[in-house]
Amino acid sequence: MSYKNFPMVPRVIFGRGSFNQINDVLAPKRSSIHAPFIFLIDDVFKNNAWLTSRINLSYDDRIIFVSSKEEPKTTQVDELVEDIILKSKERPSGIIGIGGGSLLDLSKAVALLITNEGEAHDYQGWDLVKNAAIYHVGIPTISGTGAEVSRTTILTGPKLKLGINSDFTPFDQVLLDPELAKDVPKDQWFYTGMDCYVHCVESLNGTYLNEFSKTYGEKSFDLCKEIFLDGDLSEEESQDKLMMASWHGGMSIAYSQVGVAHAMSYGLSFLLGVKHGIGNCLVFDHLEEFYPEGVAIFKQMKAKHSIELPTGICAKLTDEQFDTMIRVALSLEPLWENAIGENWKETITPEKLKGIYKKI
Repeated sequence: MSYKNFPMVPRVIFGRGSFNQINDVLAPKRSSIHAPFIFLIDDVFKNNAWLTSRINLSYDDRIIFVSSKEEPKTTQVDELVEDIILKSKERPSGIIGIGGGSLLDLSKAVALLITNEGEAHDYQGWDLVKNAAIYHVGIPTISGTGAEVSRTTILTGPKLKLGINSDFTPFDQVLLDPELAKDVPKDQWFYTGMDCYVHCVESLNGTYLNEFSKTYGEKSFDLCKEIFLDGDLSEEESQDKLMMASWHGGMSIAYSQVGVAHAMSYGLSFLLGVKHGIGNCLVFDHLEEFYPEGVAIFKQMKAKHSIELPTGICAKLTDEQFDTMIRVALSLEPLWENAIGENWKETITPEKLKGIYKKI
């Protein structure tokens, strides 16, 4: 049997206030005075000196503020790469992504496309990237997606929503500062946290499960229950634990896979632009058949935090639109194989998926 040899993030800093070390971390990585560091930062921090004032720009370094209102697109990656290459005298010393999962995924993709010819959509799939990315750093400002640790970067392309899954994708350095998540709105905190929770449920109930994935998945699952169900945690404790749950949840799927909720949420996102976290929640709410215990706990968490999911999202869709979502969902074959097994096509039919989508 041949075992997969997955890369991990080689260097990690964790701690409240650790963002203050960003300049010391980057300094040894500068390749020349003409090779800038490019900071891709969620534009919610555009007028937030509390964060940006701690970044010391030198020489030709740039901050590019990027909106995370929509899921990252392959065309957005291509535009950023072209802009960075045209405005840099030399290949950049590194890409630093600061924000939620969308910004982290965008940063990983940009770092890859600077060293690989063609367009981002050419690399959507598994192990299509030929050259190592330039140095890239991930700094999450919201916890749950696992994007800080994963070997994929989820992008919406012209035909599919699909990750660039590659050994060259993971960050070279991650900086985990729970203080950066202090101003996250409650709904967003819940939806992104549930992305982490769903990672764990899908990993722990999947056919790809192994002790490596199980160890990380169980820890993340327990942390999610502590944060969203059991606990009388302080705000700081909750931030610290969710950042660790996100890391462990991301690790739990590194050596296995996600499942039904993620596959179907990609369809929602591709057609309707539904954000990933809420998309997972919208689908997972109707997946008792696949994850009975996980869905029951999810509904308890939802009630505890007074979260009401939107309804009628798919009420007015045409058959053609349903077919588009189903096509995108079914294209994610490793997710279905993990969720159901090798013979998943015998039970997962377009009609079955359409029935679930109609409930949303």
